[in-house]
Amino acid sequence: MNKRTVALTTEQYKEIISTMKQGFTGCRPNPRAATALMLEANLGLRISDIVQLRLCDIVKDGNRYRLAIIEQKTGKARVFTVPLALYQFIRCYCLDNGIGSNDLIFPVTERSVQKHLKTVCDYLGFSGISTHSFRKYYATEIYKNSNYNIALVQQLLQHSSAAVTQRYIGIQQKELEDAIESHLKLDV
Repeated sequence: MNKRTVALTTEQYKEIISTMKQGFTGCRPNPRAATALMLEANLGLRISDIVQLRLCDIVKDGNRYRLAIIEQKTGKARVFTVPLALYQFIRCYCLDNGIGSNDLIFPVTERSVQKHLKTVCDYLGFSGISTHSFRKYYATEIYKNSNYNIALVQQLLQHSSAAVTQRYIGIQQKELEDAIESHLKLDV
């Protein structure tokens, strides 16, 4: 059976992160894994790239911050802006946890984050969710918040075509038709 990873809803995202931070009977709180997944959902990186991040990878460039990485999966170079609020969040996390500028922000394996996420999702009754669901959540939220700009999402994810991005975020024909209907401007 082919298991398909789904994008999270905002409610699932909040519930998973909250539960991970608080823990529950039989599962200790894991703020490190929760924060790693929060960065995945806010940067659109794969978990394999998140666990390789160092604070020194985020550099000040004028009045903004930039992150330059080589993606673990594809080997592609990727440079993008990190919003100030997100940089400050990461910096505070590092300061609070005694993480130096050149240290890994998350000195954990992908597998340990995946295992903890599975435990939390089993507890919450969520299925079809993996660490990759957080990247898909990023993509679908950017898609919605950009007035359904598929080219923008394609560029952010570095997909080879818009069709790949459409399949990735699960755009269905009905959603495309609804977007066209809601866009009509006939009363001028």
